[in-house]
Amino acid sequence: MGKPSKRKHKRKHYSFQSVGTSPGVVSIDENALKPIINFHSYNDHHYAVKELEHINDLARIICNKEFNYWIEIKGFKSPELFETLSTDFNINKLVLEDITSTYQRPKFEEYGKYDFCVSRMLRFDEQKNLDNDQVSFILTDNALFTFQEEYEDCLDPVRTRLKGGKGNIRIGGSSYLMYALMDTIIDTYFVILGAWGDELDLIEDRLFEKPDKSVMFDTQLVKRNLINVRRVVWPERDKLNDILRSDSLLIPDQTKMYIRDSYDHCIQIIDMVESLKEISASNIDMYLSIISNRMNQIMKVLTIISSIFIPLTFIAGIYGMNFSYTDPVTGKVLPQNMPELYQEHGYLYTMIVMGAIAVLQILYFWRKGWFK
Repeated sequence: MGKPSKRKHKRKHYSFQSVGTSPGVVSIDENALKPIINFHSYNDHHYAVKELEHINDLARIICNKEFNYWIEIKGFKSPELFETLSTDFNINKLVLEDITSTYQRPKFEEYGKYDFCVSRMLRFDEQKNLDNDQVSFILTDNALFTFQEEYEDCLDPVRTRLKGGKGNIRIGGSSYLMYALMDTIIDTYFVILGAWGDELDLIEDRLFEKPDKSVMFDTQLVKRNLINVRRVVWPERDKLNDILRSDSLLIPDQTKMYIRDSYDHCIQIIDMVESLKEISASNIDMYLSIISNRMNQIMKVLTIISSIFIPLTFIAGIYGMNFSYTDPVTGKVLPQNMPELYQEHGYLYTMIVMGAIAVLQILYFWRKGWFK
């Protein structure tokens, strides 16, 4: 405890389209990952998953209404993939543009035969930096497409539930699966905020024990991350509210009942973010106040020392002028000069007077409470 954090903030860089680019243009970053496509098929008594090399025949496969399907697509380095989505599934070019432009805010849009959603997935990487990745959803009557730019995610609990078949996840339809994924993403916000809350508590302990400048730097890093979370949670709340108010036939009322619970979670997260922001601001103010008080104490000590030595320096300065009582050349007496300069015990008397002045000042400052 008390050691400065080694962690550095990692800013994620997004690939923005050029100014003036036509809408609906799918732009794929040159550093994009090769697509990995996992195909989940399930119903109340069946579950299977396999990896696909392409989705050319997928439109025909998902016509079988006996099953629900989850098509996980991770990595975007395949223009043919998005061309197939456009031709075989009639996905709007604007939707494909939003999927590949991974700086979108959370939102919900209806397109008749399918609905489109965007969520922001927050998680810690190996260096404990905050990753902010986009997860896009395309919901049809019996299939859910998810799109992620990176391979890593926080959705393993949903895969485990789907494999185990417990609860409503296999019988709730593709809309319930979309809810389950979005709810898992939202639940990770609680974990992240809990970790930062514990870190702020440790920082506060360091403030009382041994405050140093690392306290301010660590608190500012947490505060900056909280701002990023706030920029994600507010539109996430608006997105869930749009879903609840939607008349889309692809999202039944039973699923909306669960989405309402996620909406409440978003409200709780917003309250937690605001509370932690206040705590972080309070920690910074407390640190500055402690440093200011410490500086005031130092200035107080220096002032006491200066106050003691100012009259002593004045006396030493007076007798350091050495204006002789007699002229060393003519022997003439100069009565206005220092007659005490040649007193037999002048040095001793002067030191006693200076010592007495110092003692009296110390006693006076002590009576005033300056040494407390």
